[in-house]
Amino acid sequence: MFSLSKKIKLPDPQSALPGREQVMPVVNQHAVNGHVVQAPFPVGLEHIVLGLGCFWGAERRFWQQEGVYSTAVGYSAGYTPNPSYQEVCSGMSGHNEVVLVVFDPKLVSLQALLKVFWEAHDPTQGMRQGNDSGTQYRSGIYTSNDQQHQQVLDSAAQYGDRLKAAGFGAMTTELLPCSAFYYAEEYHQQYLHKNPNGYCGLAGTGVSCI
Repeated sequence: MFSLSKKIKLPDPQSALPGREQVMPVVNQHAVNGHVVQAPFPVGLEHIVLGLGCFWGAERRFWQQEGVYSTAVGYSAGYTPNPSYQEVCSGMSGHNEVVLVVFDPKLVSLQALLKVFWEAHDPTQGMRQGNDSGTQYRSGIYTSNDQQHQQVLDSAAQYGDRLKAAGFGAMTTELLPCSAFYYAEEYHQQYLHKNPNGYCGLAGTGVSCI
């Protein structure tokens, strides 16, 4: 997805767009597997929110993983409540394009999902991924509990060492608890299933987690 903005500096909370109270309406059924995309999810499932560039290709990468129950694209780690895509692309909402990944920890570990995350993009690029430039394309992991957060910190440190050994710069991935996840517009959901020839800008570094 090509950026509508070249903004590479996050706004401060006071200058961010005001947003709205109305939530974005989405169809509560995954276009690929038929599962719900909104809570409540079945008991025993966990979720994590991941940003690794354009969310179209990122979502497909995760719905393809065994043990992932559902995925949805949206916006996180910003200031504007219930932002639109245009507002996120303006750089004035502070949000990142992200994927909500709902998974069964009995079938797939968080570490396995983090491996997919790290290897699918370049976490050293700052406010961009490849040709997609802007604050909404930054690398980020947004956790749902303290245990997840510690696992993410450990994983980031280990992968950062592997990147350094391979000659890459410092990792710029944002590692934060998930304060809010706002669903993106319906046409973005499972986009590459609905549009198989659509744009996907994912490109990893070639550095393995293992």
